[in-house]
Amino acid sequence: MHPLATGALAGVVASVSLRALGTNPPGGAERWERTNHAGRRVTLLEGPAYAMGAATAAGLTGAGPGPVLAATASAGLGALDDLAGDSSSKGLKGHLGALARGEVTTGAVKVLGLAVTGLATAALVDRDLRRSATRPHGSAGPGTVPTPVDTLVGGAVVAGTANLLNLLDLRPGRALKATVLGAAAMASTRGARGTTRTGAATSAAAAAGAAVGLLAPDLRGEAMLGDTGANSAGALLGTALVQATGRRGRLVALAVLTGLTLASEKVSFTRVIESTPVLREVDALGRR
Repeated sequence: MHPLATGALAGVVASVSLRALGTNPPGGAERWERTNHAGRRVTLLEGPAYAMGAATAAGLTGAGPGPVLAATASAGLGALDDLAGDSSSKGLKGHLGALARGEVTTGAVKVLGLAVTGLATAALVDRDLRRSATRPHGSAGPGTVPTPVDTLVGGAVVAGTANLLNLLDLRPGRALKATVLGAAAMASTRGARGTTRTGAATSAAAAAGAAVGLLAPDLRGEAMLGDTGANSAGALLGTALVQATGRRGRLVALAVLTGLTLASEKVSFTRVIESTPVLREVDALGRR
């Protein structure tokens, strides 16, 4: 299926899912309500709706089992933190520090779970790439068959992207815009000999389509992705990147993700965005 059709399907399913979940919220509406940065009550049901839209589109349009696993498992881990987490520990450093002290937080479970999910996702993606390489007219070129090292790096990229996008979900529309922009970059990434790697464009389209389908209520400050949706979107973007690149691309992506994650422990992304004119205008675009 054409990526545009995949994106449209993801957007429709995500939008319809949000309406359906809002009509009958699992466990009651209050269970999913939170106070945003402006002091308004918003629903976290956008997160499950995003995962439903993205995973459905990826699964039905041939992205492969890896993207579906990334979108759903990451959403489940995010939901654990959304619904059962506490604020005693914050950030990657805080959760790992608590774990070192023998305190098992939901955030630490999520971090470890994302690592496992990322590795499993990369293993599925690389299995498909190896199969493609062995076909007579496979899309993978000479020397592009993934190795265990490539899979390990790819797993870190998936987990790292899931975590990074979650760090952006602090203002209406910000994480969804980042998803659309990231997906556009993934869709245009070329693999060996100018061919798009298996499933990358489809995965990127599913991620972007679900984001577009939920952008309006997010910008209005009525709903937000939460960890559920942000982790799902980030993991799917990371999967598209893994599908589209070889070892060099994955290593570069991992280095960038590591740098940004470490920087987030010291620097406020919101402050950087608001002090940079271009980023500030894009961030505020469409927001009430």
